Amino acid sequence: MKKARIIYNPTSGREAMKKALPDVLIRLEQAGYEASAHATTGEGCAADAAALACERQFDLIIAAGGDGTVNEVVDGMAKQPYRPKLGIIPMGTTNDFARALKVPRDVEQAMDIIIDGQAKKLDIGKVNGHHFMNIAGGGKITELTYEVPSKLKTALGQLAYYLKGVEMLPSIRPTHARIEYDGEVFEGDMMLFLVANTNSIGGFEKLAPNAELNDGYFDLLILKSTNIAEFVMLANKALKGNHIHDDNIIYTHAKKVTVEAEEDVQVNLDGEYGGKLPGTFENLYQHIEFLLPKD
Repeated sequence: MKKARIIYNPTSGREAMKKALPDVLIRLEQAGYEASAHATTGEGCAADAAALACERQFDLIIAAGGDGTVNEVVDGMAKQPYRPKLGIIPMGTTNDFARALKVPRDVEQAMDIIIDGQAKKLDIGKVNGHHFMNIAGGGKITELTYEVPSKLKTALGQLAYYLKGVEMLPSIRPTHARIEYDGEVFEGDMMLFLVANTNSIGGFEKLAPNAELNDGYFDLLILKSTNIAEFVMLANKALKGNHIHDDNIIYTHAKKVTVEAEEDVQVNLDGEYGGKLPGTFENLYQHIEFLLPKD
């Protein structure tokens, strides 16, 4: 009999997975799986649980939670020689990666994809020993994602990020950086850089409009030094994907990106703290097999 392991964040989505868990287990057993579940208890727990599921040769891992939970599961799986198929039940605030994969927030519909969808190998990224599936970045603007308290995220959802952004905007200052990407170099002041694997970032679905999930390339976006008025204008352009043609933006493809900065810059991996620069971001081509909608 096939084995499935659910790794879920019990606090995500107003604790919705706790209520849905019995039905999810039943669906899996009806589909021919011997199913079990692991509730995460803190940082690193989901990664450890995913690594153990790989070692025990599970056929399927399901990550139920927000982007942070999925990131940990991917990180735990990525280092293993055997990696099961990975399904996602989105339970977080923004669910950027699930949105990019067209996996709905509805638990029943997400389970339909896990049981009846298609398996496809997708790229992930690696930097300084950590992995990410959606986005890596740095700069003062990106730091707002992990400065939002978890209770505020649970209560207000994506609005919490916008509120924090408005609060931080007047104090954001550029950082002098050197960014090397596939033989090209940018050196100068920047507001942020993003190494994107999908088009869905921070609730924006066109921030990296040309991103593909299985082509072996990242979409690299660098925002040069701008004033508040220019930044607000660019944010409006980003809603339609028109920002990539702006003179303040560098937007290109790259398999490998190395970033150094003159000051401390925190790295953001899928919305969570990922250490500090310097860092070399490498694309791991079609490294994990995800369960996706058939269409």
